[in-house]
Amino acid sequence: MEARFRIDYPGFILDVDLRLPEKGITALFGPSGSGKTTVLRCMAGLERATGGFLSIEGQVWQDDERGIFLPTHERPLGLVFQEASLFPHLSVRGNLEYGMKRAGNAGGEGFDAMLDLLGIRALLPRAPDRLSGGERQRVAIARALLTRPRLLLLDEPLAALDMKKKQEILPYLEALREELDIPVLYVSHSPDEVARLADHLALIENGRVAASGPLMETLARLDLGPAFADDAGVVLETTVAAHEADGLARLEFPGGRLYVPGHGKAPGSRLRCRIHASDVSLALNAHGDTSILNALPATVAAVADAVAPGHALVQLQLADGGPLLLARITERSRRALAIAPGLAVVAQVKSVALL
Repeated sequence: MEARFRIDYPGFILDVDLRLPEKGITALFGPSGSGKTTVLRCMAGLERATGGFLSIEGQVWQDDERGIFLPTHERPLGLVFQEASLFPHLSVRGNLEYGMKRAGNAGGEGFDAMLDLLGIRALLPRAPDRLSGGERQRVAIARALLTRPRLLLLDEPLAALDMKKKQEILPYLEALREELDIPVLYVSHSPDEVARLADHLALIENGRVAASGPLMETLARLDLGPAFADDAGVVLETTVAAHEADGLARLEFPGGRLYVPGHGKAPGSRLRCRIHASDVSLALNAHGDTSILNALPATVAAVADAVAPGHALVQLQLADGGPLLLARITERSRRALAIAPGLAVVAQVKSVALL
């Protein structure tokens, strides 16, 4: 997918150039007012950029140089906003059938699969005002997907939900990541949502693309620390190796292993986890007399000033070509341990967040 948009607003300029994967979830991440939703609206044809260009799987939806601009109703896309915007006079079934009719899907192809994927079969006879916020969003996503889109746009779909409702819907969004063969653009300013759902990350700041790349690599960049502040950290893709007798689970990944509290995932399952930079300390040698179970051999790859005064952000390369890790340490510790690129250290992971 290739997208270029520029819009000059009074006091704000959107000027983005994106090349994104044709499959998986791309998170458009950034602070409020950075231009994320405007990018989405440009892709939907709801905003008209100057000199704009948008191509999805080789099909051009906009090319101002050639005078091409498909209006929104001619773009095969699904769009879900913060509010589900279901038709109040129709039942859940009626809302879903509307999506199918829009796509000419009179035979209901994919209807049952969508009910199961998003867990909404029992909701079919209900009216929208009889649904919880999380249920409404799941129905809205199902309706959007039943239009057979080539692109799904989700504009902060969890922003209006409380934490309990967010936890209810997140597993269904994870299932979408595994099942869909179309690109999904997910606008969010929540680092936790991005870490759990995204495959690719595009950081938008002040109307421009500050960074874009695979999630794991992009989160480990030192120059993006200010964008995440206290939430700086990395995401690891691990495999559940075993459940230990003492209640811990052993997770393995290239370059190391982690011990975490037991959970319901069976051995062999993939599990994504997040390690905050503030939960990683450094030592020059391994210690047996410590309560920290997770100690990973690593080499200092780079060092930068952290957002917090008097702190440094350290990028670590784990052993055997493993992933990158971030550690936030005090400037005093950096000087005392002579932390510098090339130094062999032990990364002590104090906490692991399972996603």
